[in-house]
Amino acid sequence: MRSYYSTIQKLQIAVGEFRGKYAFLNWFKYTLGADQLTVFGEQQMINSGIVFYNRYKALAKQRTPFIRASGQDRVVESARNFSQGFHQAKTADRTPDENYPYSILVIPEGEGYNNTLDHGLCTEFEDAVAYSSIGSEAQQTFLATFLPSVIDRLNRDIPSANLTALDIVNLFDLCPFTTVASLSGAVSPFCFLFSLDEWKHYDYYQSLGKFYGYGAGNPLGPTQGVGYVNELIARLSGEAVSDHTTVNHTLDNSNDTFPLDEALYVDISHDNDMISIFSALGLYNSTGSLSNTSIQSPDAAGGYSAAWTVPFAGRAYFEKMACAGVDEELVRIVVNNRVIPIQRCGADRLGRCTLAKFVQSMDFAIAGGRWDMCFAQK
Repeated sequence: MRSYYSTIQKLQIAVGEFRGKYAFLNWFKYTLGADQLTVFGEQQMINSGIVFYNRYKALAKQRTPFIRASGQDRVVESARNFSQGFHQAKTADRTPDENYPYSILVIPEGEGYNNTLDHGLCTEFEDAVAYSSIGSEAQQTFLATFLPSVIDRLNRDIPSANLTALDIVNLFDLCPFTTVASLSGAVSPFCFLFSLDEWKHYDYYQSLGKFYGYGAGNPLGPTQGVGYVNELIARLSGEAVSDHTTVNHTLDNSNDTFPLDEALYVDISHDNDMISIFSALGLYNSTGSLSNTSIQSPDAAGGYSAAWTVPFAGRAYFEKMACAGVDEELVRIVVNNRVIPIQRCGADRLGRCTLAKFVQSMDFAIAGGRWDMCFAQK
């Protein structure tokens, strides 16, 4: 966040008076904190709880979800806001809710903690340049295809600014960040500094960062989501977790902290971890390698983009269902209201697989992914 402040300070020192669409910079003050949930973000999570209750009302009416959250403050706060929304919808449905406020299991983050909702254990992925820099390198290559013309345009508009590539990316970033920080929900004036075509390039720039940083474009990206997938298999099958990667067995070996008999589960995590989990599930196996020199649309990329997979308050539903005329239980995955047909398990026209075939198709996660590559040999 210091970088955003520096860009604004640099502009305001260099330019005597801003005019036209830049005029708001005359009085703009950068006040955003790091890793804080905005009022808009709080409401998004409340809304998520309301939507979740109404989507699964037949189950939720008589039940309380088992809720986990990764240990960062804003993630825990997100879980509380989700709970508030769920409770709000339940009481609006004229259903007693004596369990509110709900218990939230917080899984600590940081060195020494196994946590399937927060990557950090795989040292090669975290620290080795061969893996940790793949996402940023893909982004830098792509920036070179469109950013020079943007830099030239803004420096012509603001002659004394001497804006750099980093400054321009910061100005792009400040559009969504200051929009969601607005109490009125007003679109930020930063958003109007760029053309629609430039925004399409920025959108793809973000997709490259997620795909090559945490997804299938990184040899160790999907492995960071393996532990969660093995927990999902355990919940769906009702059998104990089998995993040697990021699972916290102290928690998962206890029915109090990892029950297998609940109807509703809620896990609150981070966007990067969601990308790794989706990749470990193989949801976007048809995406292929994303070009770092030209834009691929989400449709051309097998339904993948950062905006489609991990927008603000992004969510995924993992559903197990019993349907009339079908002998076996079925599994379906919905990402931000899009049904994602599950790869390699013979999904039907509604995107569903039988539970047995779903589990069988998770052989990458069951085998531990590439966890053997996570720790360099001394």
